Amino acid sequence: MTAVSGRDTNGTAARPPEGRYGSALTADQRADRKLKAVGAVLGVLLLGVVGWFGYDALAGSKISAEVIKWDAVSAKTVEVHLEVRKDADAKGYCTLRAQAESGAEVGRADFRFDQSRGRIDKTVTLRTTERATSTSLVSCHTD
Repeated sequence: MTAVSGRDTNGTAARPPEGRYGSALTADQRADRKLKAVGAVLGVLLLGVVGWFGYDALAGSKISAEVIKWDAVSAKTVEVHLEVRKDADAKGYCTLRAQAESGAEVGRADFRFDQSRGRIDKTVTLRTTERATSTSLVSCHTD
């Protein structure tokens, strides 16, 4: 008896052997599938929200800066050459810090940048409590 076009030699519909292709889903299995689908959708939504906030935090910044060079001109003073890039209408400030050889922070200050230019080169003076051996840009923020 060979099946031809889904029928056996008697002309009746051929059925697959019992248990060969699995059985109908139980109520628990259907519920599990629904929960997995809901979990996948919520997971994708969560990733989208986290991605949006991450993008906004990075790309939304209207002011950034870079320390070009610095010089400890005395035991209590550091001169720092900053290059600030910002939107022309943005106003904000950058925070600098100086550290001693031990790694202790010996100076910290905020410097405002309210000029209406997009790129600003400025040398600022940072006062310290002792001789600084390194200077770094902590962050920049808009108002």
